[in-house]
Amino acid sequence: MDMMAMVSTMLAAQQGALQSKIAATLTKQNMDMQKSTVLTLLGAGQPSLANVGPGVGGNLNVTA
Repeated sequence: MDMMAMVSTMLAAQQGALQSKIAATLTKQNMDMQKSTVLTLLGAGQPSLANVGPGVGGNLNVTA
């Protein structure tokens, strides 16, 4: 195997490793986004104040 073929093979291997790392990062970000979307749709986390009257859940002024 001549020198240029070895260099070309090494560069191709490095490029493949970089592409795999980028694909893994994008997949993780996509899965995190989907998890967040599902939790939002299910109403997990903060209780919703969408169906309460005006002023409910606001700050209370206790100095007056």
